[in-house]
Order: sequence, then structure tokens, then C-alpha cells
Amino acid sequence: MKNIKLLGLPLLLLVFITSCSSISVLSDYDQKVDFNGYKSYAFYKTGIDKAQISDLDKKRILRAIETEMSSRGFVKSETPDILVSIFTKEQERVDVYNNNYGWGGAWGWGYNPYTWGPGFGWGGGTSVSASTQGSLYIDLIDNKTSELVWQGKGEGTLSNTKNIAKKEERIREFVSQILEQYPPSTVAMK
Repeated sequence: MKNIKLLGLPLLLLVFITSCSSISVLSDYDQKVDFNGYKSYAFYKTGIDKAQISDLDKKRILRAIETEMSSRGFVKSETPDILVSIFTKEQERVDVYNNNYGWGGAWGWGYNPYTWGPGFGWGGGTSVSASTQGSLYIDLIDNKTSELVWQGKGEGTLSNTKNIAKKEERIREFVSQILEQYPPSTVAMK
């Protein structure tokens, strides 16, 4: 029986790690917009200033966006075609795992309303884990019309780590997966 518990621990750890690393991504856009006309961008300072995260995390997000936009052929400009803004949300998530596995009873003979006769057993327990669920929105706004033309959202578990390299990697992962949805015409063809 102890071997079953020991085999279950790595499996549970694997499930936990893979569930924490996944990012759910959605995007929405204005179908009447020709996205091929956008070649340059700038950050929309007013919108970015409202994002309720640390200035250091804002810088990390903006650097990741710059990298992704550059890889898509965009150039940063004083007179941009689109403005890039971000918005963030976070909430605590508590998961309760009820590990009621096994069989049960008690040694001895006797009667109670629920059991009669000999018995033996082992059982599980309950575990609780807490994590921070975060959402990052990336908005693309047409600079001429001041209208939102595309919005991408990434939602996943944020690691509250002291390891800055891991934090930056997680932010790059969020931004990259969100911007994979842009431009919408290539996403629709997949």
C-alpha cells in the first residue's frame, strides 16, 4: 500500500506542475479593420499607468511586448499606427483536494449502525493549495480613430517567486502566447 502512495505522489506533482504552467489565451477584434495597414506602434502611457502592478513588472511586460512586436515586423514610432496598452487583474485561487482513497473499517468484532464484523483499512486526507491567478490584457488601439481594434487576454497562474529570471520568463511566456493570436487573419486560418 505504501508503494501506491509513493507512486501517486510524482503523478500528483506532474499534474500540479502542468496545470500551473498553462496559460489560457483569448482574443477579440474588429472584423472591419484591415490589420495589414499597421506597421508601427507606441505604448499608450495613460492606459499603462492605470495597470495595478509594480513598475518593475510593467517594464518587464513592455520589454516582452517590444520583443514580440519587433519579431512581427513592427517598429516603434513617434507617429504610430497603433497604440499598445495593458491591463492586469489578479485574484487568489484556493484549491481543495480531497484524497479519500482506500478502504476502511476497524479491527475487531462488533456492531454499529454502519458496520458489523471484522475490518481493517487506511485512508487519505484533504490538502489545500493557494495560488495567484492572473490576467494580462493587451489592447491595440488605432491611433487615428482612437478605437480598440484588437484585444488579447492571457490567464494563468502567477508564481510569487523571488527568482527574477523565472518571473521574467513567465511574463515573456504570457506576452508571447497572447500575441500569437495577432494578427487575427493568421489565427483564423490555422
